[in-house]
Amino acid sequence: MKGKLLLIFMLLTLLLAGCGGGPKADVPIFMMGQNGVPNEVGDKLQSALQTKLGQAPTVSVLTVPVFSMEKLIVEIAAGDNGIIIVPTEQFNVIGKQGGYVSLDDIAKKEDFPAGVLELPVEGKTEKHLYGIPLEQTKWFTELKLNGKDLVAFVPANAKNQDKVMQVMKVIAQK
Repeated sequence: MKGKLLLIFMLLTLLLAGCGGGPKADVPIFMMGQNGVPNEVGDKLQSALQTKLGQAPTVSVLTVPVFSMEKLIVEIAAGDNGIIIVPTEQFNVIGKQGGYVSLDDIAKKEDFPAGVLELPVEGKTEKHLYGIPLEQTKWFTELKLNGKDLVAFVPANAKNQDKVMQVMKVIAQK
């Protein structure tokens, strides 16, 4: 029985991970909404963000059409994402485990109070800005998209953190 479950989990992980081709973006962004996010929305967001950034750093926005906690866990743990966008509830629950990068240097806590969490950092808890709620960001409002209940954060395992922070600065514009 355990062997079958392990096999099913491995197949599910492979299916959910998908396959990519072409040049890799400097800052891959994974986005999952409570009711999924259509690919067209991801394409629109990617295009608008790349326009704001210019030629570098490059970004890609990967969306999924249905919410899956399993997929989200895989993307956080094993994904190569520089930025992850999730519903507020998952941002708060997952954050309790730690593993988010502080965004204090790119935005003001007062501007994004819902993104401020008190999390474990090296054996003690610290209060920092860890997420950018997207509802009132230019990125979403200029495209007339509803960012309500979506929060962007940087996982601790993100590569190219200097480029990731450049992109987060643009995302955090109000």
